[in-house]
Amino acid sequence: MASGFRDKVAIVGMGCSRFGERWELGADGLMVEAFGEALADAGIAREQIEAAWVGNALDDINVGNSALPAAHALRLQRVPVTRVENMCATGTEALRGAAYAVASGAVDIALAIGVEKLKDTGYGGLPLKTKGVQNDLWMPYGSAPGTFAQLAGAYAARHGIDAGDLKRAMAHVSWKSHQNGVHSPKAHMRKAVEMDKILNAPMIADPLGLFDCCGVSDGAACAIVTTPDIARGLGKVNPVTIKAIQLSASNGWEMQYGEWDGAHVPNTRVASRKAYAEAGIQDPKQSIDMTEVHDCFSITELVIMEDLGLSDEGRAPADILDGRYDRDGAIPCQLDGGLKCFGHPVGASGLRMAYEVYNQLQGRAGDRQRGKVDFGLTHNLGGAPFNSVAAVAILGRLN
Repeated sequence: MASGFRDKVAIVGMGCSRFGERWELGADGLMVEAFGEALADAGIAREQIEAAWVGNALDDINVGNSALPAAHALRLQRVPVTRVENMCATGTEALRGAAYAVASGAVDIALAIGVEKLKDTGYGGLPLKTKGVQNDLWMPYGSAPGTFAQLAGAYAARHGIDAGDLKRAMAHVSWKSHQNGVHSPKAHMRKAVEMDKILNAPMIADPLGLFDCCGVSDGAACAIVTTPDIARGLGKVNPVTIKAIQLSASNGWEMQYGEWDGAHVPNTRVASRKAYAEAGIQDPKQSIDMTEVHDCFSITELVIMEDLGLSDEGRAPADILDGRYDRDGAIPCQLDGGLKCFGHPVGASGLRMAYEVYNQLQGRAGDRQRGKVDFGLTHNLGGAPFNSVAAVAILGRLN
Protein backbone atom coordinates (compact mmCIF):
# COMPACT_ATOMS: atom_id res chain seq x y z
CA MET A 1 0.00 0.00 0.00
CA ALA A 2 1.34 3.41 -0.92
CA SER A 3 2.67 5.36 2.05
CA GLY A 4 3.76 8.58 0.33
CA PHE A 5 7.27 9.94 0.50
CA ARG A 6 7.30 11.93 3.72
CA ASP A 7 10.92 12.52 4.77
CA LYS A 8 12.27 10.31 1.99
CA VAL A 9 13.60 13.31 0.05
CA ALA A 10 15.73 16.18 1.32
CA ILE A 11 16.31 19.55 -0.34
CA VAL A 12 20.00 20.38 -0.08
CA GLY A 13 20.21 23.43 -2.28
CA MET A 14 17.90 26.05 -3.74
CA GLY A 15 18.36 29.07 -5.94
CA CYS A 16 16.17 31.86 -7.26
CA SER A 17 16.94 34.52 -9.83
CA ARG A 18 15.87 38.10 -9.33
CA PHE A 19 12.37 38.43 -10.79
CA GLY A 20 11.37 41.40 -12.92
CA GLU A 21 11.79 42.88 -16.37
CA ARG A 22 15.05 41.11 -17.10
CA TRP A 23 15.74 42.58 -20.53
CA GLU A 24 19.45 41.76 -20.16
CA LEU A 25 18.94 37.98 -19.87
CA GLY A 26 17.20 35.26 -21.82
CA ALA A 27 15.57 32.23 -20.25
CA ASP A 28 18.94 30.44 -20.32
CA GLY A 29 20.58 33.24 -18.34
CA LEU A 30 17.80 33.18 -15.74
CA MET A 31 18.26 29.43 -15.28
CA VAL A 32 22.01 29.83 -14.88
CA GLU A 33 21.46 32.51 -12.22
CA ALA A 34 19.20 30.28 -10.12
CA PHE A 35 21.22 27.11 -10.74
CA GLY A 36 24.52 28.69 -9.64
CA GLU A 37 23.01 29.69 -6.31
CA ALA A 38 21.56 26.21 -5.77
CA LEU A 39 24.83 24.44 -6.58
CA ALA A 40 26.74 26.63 -4.12
CA ASP A 41 24.07 26.11 -1.49
CA ALA A 42 24.15 22.31 -1.92
CA GLY A 43 27.93 22.15 -1.98
CA ILE A 44 28.01 19.74 -4.92
CA ALA A 45 29.38 19.77 -8.46
CA ARG A 46 27.01 19.76 -11.45
CA GLU A 47 28.50 16.37 -12.44
CA GLN A 48 26.79 14.84 -9.38
CA ILE A 49 23.31 15.61 -10.75
CA GLU A 50 21.91 12.41 -12.23
CA ALA A 51 18.58 13.60 -13.63
CA ALA A 52 16.67 16.87 -14.08
CA TRP A 53 13.11 18.10 -14.54
CA VAL A 54 12.52 21.46 -16.22
CA GLY A 55 9.24 23.31 -15.77
CA ASN A 56 8.20 25.76 -18.50
CA ALA A 57 4.62 26.58 -19.40
CA LEU A 58 4.82 28.72 -22.54
CA ASP A 59 7.58 27.05 -24.49
CA ASP A 60 7.06 28.84 -27.79
CA ILE A 61 8.04 32.22 -26.36
CA ASN A 62 10.65 30.85 -23.94
CA VAL A 63 13.11 27.98 -24.08
CA GLY A 64 11.33 26.14 -26.90
CA ASN A 65 10.03 22.61 -26.76
CA SER A 66 11.94 19.67 -25.22
CA ALA A 67 14.33 19.93 -22.28
CA LEU A 68 17.42 20.40 -24.44
CA PRO A 69 17.69 24.18 -23.95
CA ALA A 70 17.95 23.64 -20.20
CA ALA A 71 20.51 20.86 -20.61
CA HIS A 72 22.56 23.20 -22.80
CA ALA A 73 22.25 26.25 -20.55
CA LEU A 74 23.19 24.35 -17.39
CA ARG A 75 25.82 22.15 -19.10
CA LEU A 76 24.28 19.04 -17.59
CA GLN A 77 26.43 15.99 -18.20
CA ARG A 78 24.35 13.91 -20.63
CA VAL A 79 21.84 12.92 -17.97
CA PRO A 80 18.09 12.40 -18.50
CA VAL A 81 16.36 15.79 -18.60
CA THR A 82 12.58 16.06 -18.88
CA ARG A 83 10.44 19.11 -19.61
CA VAL A 84 7.11 19.28 -17.76
CA GLU A 85 4.13 21.63 -18.10
CA ASN A 86 0.99 21.72 -15.96
CA MET A 87 -0.23 25.30 -16.25
CA CYS A 88 0.49 27.40 -13.14
CA ALA A 89 1.43 24.25 -11.18
CA THR A 90 4.39 23.69 -13.53
CA GLY A 91 7.17 24.58 -11.06
CA THR A 92 5.77 22.28 -8.37
CA GLU A 93 5.31 19.60 -11.03
CA ALA A 94 9.04 19.77 -11.78
CA LEU A 95 9.81 19.41 -8.06
CA ARG A 96 7.45 16.44 -7.86
CA GLY A 97 9.25 14.67 -10.71
CA ALA A 98 12.70 15.15 -9.20
CA ALA A 99 11.47 14.11 -5.75
CA TYR A 100 9.80 10.97 -7.10
CA ALA A 101 13.06 9.96 -8.81
CA VAL A 102 14.98 10.19 -5.53
CA ALA A 103 12.25 8.59 -3.44
CA SER A 104 12.05 5.63 -5.81
CA GLY A 105 15.78 5.04 -5.61
CA ALA A 106 16.23 5.64 -9.34
CA VAL A 107 18.82 8.36 -8.71
CA ASP A 108 20.67 9.81 -5.71
CA ILE A 109 20.64 13.49 -6.69
CA ALA A 110 18.15 15.25 -8.98
CA LEU A 111 17.43 18.80 -10.09
CA ALA A 112 14.10 20.61 -10.46
CA ILE A 113 14.16 23.97 -12.23
CA GLY A 114 11.39 26.25 -13.47
CA VAL A 115 11.73 29.21 -15.78
CA GLU A 116 9.61 31.66 -17.72
CA LYS A 117 10.48 34.75 -19.78
CA LEU A 118 7.29 36.74 -20.35
CA LYS A 119 8.11 40.44 -20.41
CA ASP A 120 9.72 40.28 -23.85
CA THR A 121 6.26 39.83 -25.39
CA GLY A 122 5.40 43.43 -24.55
CA TYR A 123 1.98 42.24 -23.38
CA GLY A 124 0.79 42.86 -19.83
CA GLY A 125 -0.81 39.44 -19.29
CA LEU A 126 -0.29 35.91 -20.49
CA PRO A 127 -0.06 35.55 -24.27
CA LEU A 128 -3.37 35.15 -26.06
CA LYS A 129 -3.20 32.32 -28.54
CA THR A 130 -4.81 28.99 -29.14
CA LYS A 131 -4.18 26.62 -26.27
CA GLY A 132 -5.58 23.56 -27.93
CA VAL A 133 -9.04 22.24 -28.70
CA GLN A 134 -10.43 22.03 -25.16
CA ASN A 135 -9.50 25.58 -24.20
CA ASP A 136 -10.74 26.97 -27.48
CA LEU A 137 -14.09 25.27 -27.05
CA TRP A 138 -14.72 26.22 -23.45
CA MET A 139 -13.40 29.74 -23.17
CA PRO A 140 -12.65 31.24 -26.58
CA TYR A 141 -13.16 34.79 -25.31
CA GLY A 142 -12.44 34.26 -21.62
CA SER A 143 -9.89 36.17 -19.59
CA ALA A 144 -8.16 35.35 -16.34
CA PRO A 145 -9.55 38.41 -14.46
CA GLY A 146 -13.04 37.67 -15.79
CA THR A 147 -13.10 34.05 -14.66
CA PHE A 148 -11.72 34.83 -11.19
CA ALA A 149 -14.13 37.75 -10.78
CA GLN A 150 -16.88 35.14 -11.06
CA LEU A 151 -15.32 33.37 -8.09
CA ALA A 152 -15.78 36.58 -6.07
CA GLY A 153 -19.43 36.89 -7.05
CA ALA A 154 -20.20 33.27 -6.25
CA TYR A 155 -18.39 33.45 -2.91
CA ALA A 156 -20.30 36.59 -1.84
CA ALA A 157 -23.63 35.05 -2.86
CA ARG A 158 -23.02 31.76 -1.07
CA HIS A 159 -21.97 33.29 2.21
CA GLY A 160 -24.09 36.43 2.14
CA ILE A 161 -21.05 38.70 2.24
CA ASP A 162 -21.67 42.38 1.58
CA ALA A 163 -19.88 43.57 -1.56
CA GLY A 164 -18.13 46.38 0.33
CA ASP A 165 -16.90 44.02 3.05
CA LEU A 166 -15.54 41.59 0.47
CA LYS A 167 -13.80 44.41 -1.39
CA ARG A 168 -12.10 45.57 1.82
CA ALA A 169 -10.92 42.03 2.63
CA MET A 170 -9.55 41.63 -0.90
CA ALA A 171 -7.78 44.98 -0.58
CA HIS A 172 -6.21 43.83 2.69
CA VAL A 173 -4.82 40.77 0.88
CA SER A 174 -3.00 42.99 -1.62
CA TRP A 175 -1.98 45.58 1.00
CA LYS A 176 -0.41 42.88 3.16
CA SER A 177 1.57 41.38 0.26
CA HIS A 178 2.93 44.76 -0.81
CA GLN A 179 3.98 45.45 2.79
CA ASN A 180 5.88 42.14 2.83
CA GLY A 181 7.40 42.51 -0.62
CA VAL A 182 9.39 45.54 0.48
CA HIS A 183 11.69 43.12 2.32
CA SER A 184 12.30 40.82 -0.68
CA PRO A 185 15.38 41.90 -2.64
CA LYS A 186 14.54 39.52 -5.51
CA ALA A 187 10.94 40.68 -5.92
CA HIS A 188 9.76 42.44 -9.09
CA MET A 189 7.82 45.12 -7.19
CA ARG A 190 9.09 46.34 -3.81
CA LYS A 191 6.82 49.20 -2.90
CA ALA A 192 4.24 49.46 -0.13
CA VAL A 193 0.82 50.59 -1.38
CA GLU A 194 -1.74 52.46 0.70
CA MET A 195 -5.16 50.94 1.30
CA ASP A 196 -7.05 53.88 -0.25
CA LYS A 197 -5.04 53.56 -3.45
CA ILE A 198 -5.91 49.85 -3.67
CA LEU A 199 -9.61 50.44 -3.00
CA ASN A 200 -9.85 53.25 -5.55
CA ALA A 201 -7.78 51.69 -8.32
CA PRO A 202 -9.23 51.32 -11.84
CA MET A 203 -11.57 48.36 -12.26
CA ILE A 204 -10.27 45.42 -14.32
CA ALA A 205 -13.14 42.94 -13.92
CA ASP A 206 -15.67 43.84 -11.25
CA PRO A 207 -14.94 43.52 -8.33
CA LEU A 208 -11.24 43.05 -9.17
CA GLY A 209 -9.37 46.34 -9.38
CA LEU A 210 -5.84 46.88 -10.61
CA PHE A 211 -4.22 45.97 -7.30
CA ASP A 212 -6.32 42.81 -6.97
CA CYS A 213 -4.41 41.32 -9.92
CA CYS A 214 -0.82 40.03 -10.03
CA GLY A 215 1.39 40.83 -13.01
CA VAL A 216 3.66 38.61 -15.03
CA SER A 217 7.44 38.60 -14.80
CA ASP A 218 10.71 36.99 -15.87
CA GLY A 219 12.34 34.58 -13.45
CA ALA A 220 13.72 31.15 -12.60
CA ALA A 221 14.01 29.06 -9.44
CA CYS A 222 15.41 25.62 -8.73
CA ALA A 223 15.94 22.91 -6.12
CA ILE A 224 18.49 20.11 -5.73
CA VAL A 225 17.08 17.04 -3.98
CA THR A 226 18.61 13.87 -2.59
CA THR A 227 18.14 11.34 0.19
CA PRO A 228 18.34 12.42 3.86
CA ASP A 229 21.40 10.18 4.33
CA ILE A 230 23.28 11.84 1.49
CA ALA A 231 22.17 15.24 2.75
CA ARG A 232 23.72 14.53 6.14
CA GLY A 233 26.88 13.42 4.33
CA LEU A 234 26.94 16.84 2.68
CA GLY A 235 26.93 18.48 6.11
CA LYS A 236 23.19 19.19 6.34
CA VAL A 237 22.75 18.05 9.96
CA ASN A 238 18.97 18.47 10.04
CA PRO A 239 18.02 18.88 6.39
CA VAL A 240 14.86 20.35 4.98
CA THR A 241 12.68 17.48 3.80
CA ILE A 242 9.58 17.18 1.67
CA LYS A 243 6.66 16.13 3.85
CA ALA A 244 4.15 15.97 1.01
CA ILE A 245 3.42 16.93 -2.58
CA GLN A 246 -0.07 16.35 -3.96
CA LEU A 247 -1.82 17.39 -7.16
CA SER A 248 -5.48 17.30 -8.09
CA ALA A 249 -6.83 17.95 -11.61
CA SER A 250 -10.37 18.71 -12.74
CA ASN A 251 -12.22 15.86 -14.44
CA GLY A 252 -14.92 18.05 -15.96
CA TRP A 253 -17.36 17.87 -13.02
CA GLU A 254 -17.30 21.60 -12.35
CA MET A 255 -18.16 22.43 -15.98
CA GLN A 256 -20.73 19.77 -16.75
CA TYR A 257 -23.13 19.68 -13.82
CA GLY A 258 -25.04 22.13 -11.66
CA GLU A 259 -23.79 20.79 -8.32
CA TRP A 260 -20.85 23.20 -7.96
CA ASP A 261 -21.78 26.71 -6.85
CA GLY A 262 -18.51 28.28 -8.03
CA ALA A 263 -17.64 29.62 -4.55
CA HIS A 264 -14.64 27.37 -3.90
CA VAL A 265 -12.07 25.34 -5.84
CA PRO A 266 -12.59 21.60 -5.33
CA ASN A 267 -9.09 20.68 -6.49
CA THR A 268 -7.41 22.74 -3.77
CA ARG A 269 -9.55 20.98 -1.15
CA VAL A 270 -8.64 17.54 -2.50
CA ALA A 271 -4.92 18.27 -2.88
CA SER A 272 -4.61 19.82 0.58
CA ARG A 273 -6.52 17.00 2.28
CA LYS A 274 -4.19 14.43 0.70
CA ALA A 275 -1.11 16.53 1.49
CA TYR A 276 -2.02 16.85 5.16
CA ALA A 277 -2.52 13.07 5.34
CA GLU A 278 0.81 12.41 3.62
CA ALA A 279 2.58 14.82 5.97
CA GLY A 280 0.88 13.39 9.06
CA ILE A 281 -0.78 16.72 9.88
CA GLN A 282 -4.05 16.35 11.78
CA ASP A 283 -4.91 20.01 12.38
CA PRO A 284 -3.46 22.40 9.77
CA LYS A 285 -4.67 25.46 11.68
CA GLN A 286 -2.35 24.50 14.51
CA SER A 287 0.51 22.88 12.58
CA ILE A 288 1.10 25.05 9.49
CA ASP A 289 3.36 27.98 10.39
CA MET A 290 3.32 29.86 7.08
CA THR A 291 1.99 29.62 3.53
CA GLU A 292 2.93 30.77 0.05
CA VAL A 293 -0.24 30.45 -2.03
CA HIS A 294 -1.40 31.21 -5.56
CA ASP A 295 -2.49 34.84 -5.24
CA CYS A 296 -3.01 35.41 -8.96
CA PHE A 297 -5.94 37.54 -7.77
CA SER A 298 -6.76 38.73 -4.25
CA ILE A 299 -10.06 36.81 -4.28
CA THR A 300 -8.13 33.64 -5.09
CA GLU A 301 -6.02 33.97 -1.95
CA LEU A 302 -9.12 34.68 0.12
CA VAL A 303 -10.92 31.56 -1.09
CA ILE A 304 -7.75 29.45 -0.81
CA MET A 305 -7.64 30.10 2.94
CA GLU A 306 -10.91 28.20 3.29
CA ASP A 307 -10.03 25.56 0.71
CA LEU A 308 -6.84 24.79 2.66
CA GLY A 309 -8.84 24.50 5.88
CA LEU A 310 -7.07 27.46 7.51
CA SER A 311 -10.27 29.53 7.80
CA ASP A 312 -13.74 28.18 8.53
CA GLU A 313 -16.38 28.38 5.79
CA GLY A 314 -17.42 31.98 5.21
CA ARG A 315 -14.88 33.28 7.75
CA ALA A 316 -11.95 34.14 5.45
CA PRO A 317 -12.88 37.84 4.98
CA ALA A 318 -13.09 38.37 8.76
CA ASP A 319 -9.87 36.43 9.39
CA ILE A 320 -8.06 38.48 6.75
CA LEU A 321 -9.29 41.79 8.16
CA ASP A 322 -8.32 40.61 11.67
CA GLY A 323 -4.72 40.11 10.46
CA ARG A 324 -4.63 36.33 10.76
CA TYR A 325 -2.54 36.07 7.57
CA ASP A 326 -0.43 39.20 8.06
CA ARG A 327 3.30 39.05 8.70
CA ASP A 328 2.75 39.02 12.47
CA GLY A 329 -0.49 37.01 12.32
CA ALA A 330 -1.17 33.43 13.37
CA ILE A 331 -0.42 31.93 9.92
CA PRO A 332 1.39 34.48 7.76
CA CYS A 333 0.76 34.23 4.04
CA GLN A 334 3.15 35.52 1.35
CA LEU A 335 5.99 36.55 3.65
CA ASP A 336 8.00 37.31 0.52
CA GLY A 337 5.21 39.29 -1.16
CA GLY A 338 3.79 36.42 -3.22
CA LEU A 339 2.83 36.60 -6.86
CA LYS A 340 1.62 40.10 -6.16
CA CYS A 341 5.19 41.37 -5.73
CA PHE A 342 7.24 38.74 -7.57
CA GLY A 343 4.94 38.60 -10.57
CA HIS A 344 4.07 35.27 -12.13
CA PRO A 345 6.65 33.69 -14.45
CA VAL A 346 4.48 30.60 -14.66
CA GLY A 347 7.07 27.81 -14.73
CA ALA A 348 9.11 29.33 -11.91
CA SER A 349 6.43 30.35 -9.39
CA GLY A 350 5.98 27.01 -7.58
CA LEU A 351 9.72 26.67 -6.97
CA ARG A 352 9.98 30.33 -5.96
CA MET A 353 7.39 29.64 -3.26
CA ALA A 354 9.36 26.58 -2.07
CA TYR A 355 12.52 28.74 -2.01
CA GLU A 356 10.90 31.09 0.52
CA VAL A 357 9.69 28.22 2.73
CA TYR A 358 13.12 26.55 2.49
CA ASN A 359 14.84 29.71 3.70
CA GLN A 360 12.28 30.32 6.45
CA LEU A 361 12.74 26.76 7.75
CA GLN A 362 16.46 27.38 8.07
CA GLY A 363 16.20 30.85 9.60
CA ARG A 364 17.81 32.41 6.53
CA ALA A 365 15.05 34.77 5.40
CA GLY A 366 16.67 37.94 6.71
CA ASP A 367 14.24 40.78 7.39
CA ARG A 368 11.34 38.51 6.43
CA GLN A 369 12.17 35.77 8.95
CA ARG A 370 9.15 34.53 10.84
CA GLY A 371 10.73 33.17 14.10
CA LYS A 372 10.80 29.38 14.22
CA VAL A 373 9.05 27.63 11.34
CA ASP A 374 8.33 23.87 11.53
CA PHE A 375 5.98 23.42 8.58
CA GLY A 376 5.54 25.62 5.51
CA LEU A 377 2.99 25.08 2.74
CA THR A 378 3.03 26.07 -0.92
CA HIS A 379 0.01 26.09 -3.23
CA ASN A 380 -0.45 26.59 -6.95
CA LEU A 381 -3.66 26.85 -8.94
CA GLY A 382 -3.42 26.41 -12.70
CA GLY A 383 -6.23 27.22 -15.11
CA ALA A 384 -9.56 28.68 -14.01
CA PRO A 385 -11.68 27.81 -10.95
CA PHE A 386 -13.99 25.70 -13.15
CA ASN A 387 -11.17 23.76 -14.82
CA SER A 388 -7.99 23.67 -12.80
CA VAL A 389 -4.92 21.88 -11.53
CA ALA A 390 -4.07 22.44 -7.86
CA ALA A 391 -0.74 21.53 -6.28
CA VAL A 392 0.03 21.56 -2.55
CA ALA A 393 3.50 20.91 -1.10
CA ILE A 394 4.50 20.83 2.56
CA LEU A 395 8.13 21.23 3.66
CA GLY A 396 9.67 20.79 7.11
CA ARG A 397 12.88 19.60 8.81
CA LEU A 398 13.89 15.94 9.12
CA ASN A 399 13.95 16.06 12.94
